[in-house]
Amino acid sequence: DALVNNAGVAVFKPAADTSFDEWRFVMATNLDGAFICAQAVLPALRRAGGGSIVNIASISGLRASTLRVAYGTSKAALIQLTKQLAVEWASYGVRVNAIAPGPVETAMAKAVHSPEIRADYHASVPLARYGLEEEIAAAVGFLCTRDAGYVTGQVLAVDGGFDAAGVGLPAFRTAVG
Repeated sequence: DALVNNAGVAVFKPAADTSFDEWRFVMATNLDGAFICAQAVLPALRRAGGGSIVNIASISGLRASTLRVAYGTSKAALIQLTKQLAVEWASYGVRVNAIAPGPVETAMAKAVHSPEIRADYHASVPLARYGLEEEIAAAVGFLCTRDAGYVTGQVLAVDGGFDAAGVGLPAFRTAVG
């Protein structure tokens, strides 16, 4: 049995202009919702002898991102919640992990990412493309299987190498090859 917490919203504006109501809306959806769903499913997972919870975080929970203070903070908190629950619920046979997608070719990305933003991502992601929804789903699927039976409390960045690149400038990476 498995639960995938995949709800997510964002408010795109500077931190100084983000209202508390906007902050709470993002936190309520991205963090509180995952906590409530995890608590709700725990009795069933315990009765089943265990299971898996996969939280969909974001690369923005690992790296700061401009204009999304509530989003990035909520995803960082979701990563910490993942680790907390993994440690506390391991004795129940419940594994809790997170996926941290990088830029993914979703309907939302198509709607809000301008050609300039897309070009910037392509230059910053070592694989030089957006991920596919199917690639994220495959990683989630793995974490829900018995093949991942010894994996808990982990964050898997499915991001084309975006997080690994750190502050590596695209110009330097292209000079290598």
